[in-house]
Amino acid sequence: MKIKKGLQTEVEITDVAFGGRGLVRLDGMAVFVDQAVTGDRAIIRIFRKKKNYAEARMIDLIQSSPFRITAPCEYSGFCGGCKWQFVKYEQQLIYKRQHILDSLEHIGRIKDVTVRDTIPSELIFGYRNKMEFSCSDRRWLLPYELERTDVDMGFALGLHVPGTFHKVIDIRKCLLQPDLGNQLMDEVRTFVRSSDKPVYGLRSHSGFWRFLVLRHSVAHDQWMVNIVTAEDERKTVQPLADILMDAYPEVVSVINNITSRKAGVAMGEFEHTLAGSDLISDKINGFTFEISANSFFQTNSRGAALLFKTVEQYAGLTGTETVLDLYSGTGTIPILLSEHSKVVTGIEIIESAVTDAEKNCRKNGISNCKFIQGDIRKCLSQIKRRPDVLIIDPPRAGMHKDVVKQVLELGADRMVYVSCNPASMARDLQMMEDNFRLEEVQPLDMFPHTHHVESVAKLTKK
Repeated sequence: MKIKKGLQTEVEITDVAFGGRGLVRLDGMAVFVDQAVTGDRAIIRIFRKKKNYAEARMIDLIQSSPFRITAPCEYSGFCGGCKWQFVKYEQQLIYKRQHILDSLEHIGRIKDVTVRDTIPSELIFGYRNKMEFSCSDRRWLLPYELERTDVDMGFALGLHVPGTFHKVIDIRKCLLQPDLGNQLMDEVRTFVRSSDKPVYGLRSHSGFWRFLVLRHSVAHDQWMVNIVTAEDERKTVQPLADILMDAYPEVVSVINNITSRKAGVAMGEFEHTLAGSDLISDKINGFTFEISANSFFQTNSRGAALLFKTVEQYAGLTGTETVLDLYSGTGTIPILLSEHSKVVTGIEIIESAVTDAEKNCRKNGISNCKFIQGDIRKCLSQIKRRPDVLIIDPPRAGMHKDVVKQVLELGADRMVYVSCNPASMARDLQMMEDNFRLEEVQPLDMFPHTHHVESVAKLTKK
């Protein structure tokens, strides 16, 4: 069988690859199939052919896998928010653990490591404390909408079709956020559609209304509504803020971020507080964290509590240790480890994150945390005392090789590596295997119905 674009054939899916797509081999070539799971028998059509692999879509499902269920969301299969709703949750957890094992073995060349069962999320719907919705002057139609004549194609407020920047589905209800979030989104939709200001064109880069960002405090059940516009025009946005504050007592903050940049990033060049507070607060493991419109905070508050408990457990602190936290962000890990450490030092490149970290320390009455702002490659030389414990929570791309070299020179006794990307984690751990022994890895599900998995690795100095 010649594998080429347009080929249509019947297959049985044999596995799920890292990235969440079904996997089948045709004449020895890996073919990745969207919206497929192990055990599906289906007719597929190849839409992209590369040298070493091909990509396909399912044309007809002949026999369902025992792992397949009916997705509860009407946008499942079209929206990029969560692509695994059709997979039984218990099976999602198995796949996530397997993806870590596969990455360690095939990328890191690390074998015979204990990878524990994935810790499930407490909630599998309504778990996200932050959602970003895009405005668009062109609505992407679902199949059942194609023949309707009453659909306004000139407006959308919702989420993107996977892999596209300009195709936005008009989302009426997103199951990943608490129910009130959908009411707030509908309120904003109604106001924006009746406004005399146009929504933003993702191709034309003209228009006023750009994004809606909703943040939810799980601890206090309070909401921040962040309206991102292309221009600073308070008289247009203020009435919406007033409506939200009057109608929803849970809304305690309405912010207007303004950006003229073309980049599709829901972050303003500057902002105004339209109503209420300029921040909200949430709690993790008893500590309070203040969250501004553009600050980073774990998007699954309940899952974050489990994640940081695992970090604390693997760190093995007795109260006498010096701890160094690389990529410390807004200070979450240093603050959570502070009561069990002698001193914790965090290094973070983003100035606003360091400012937030210092504020969070003052808020919680913590005096044994300090922060260094700057590039880790340049700042590690400022660490004069060997840390007892090293915490590393790098961005998705992992550590720069220069950072790895300096990390090894620090000579810490123990290391805890936190990762949202099994591939980059495996690569980084391989670079350190001559100096550190990988004891075990604990996967945690912070993002149900997606292929993403968080993991915590425990390492000891050889």
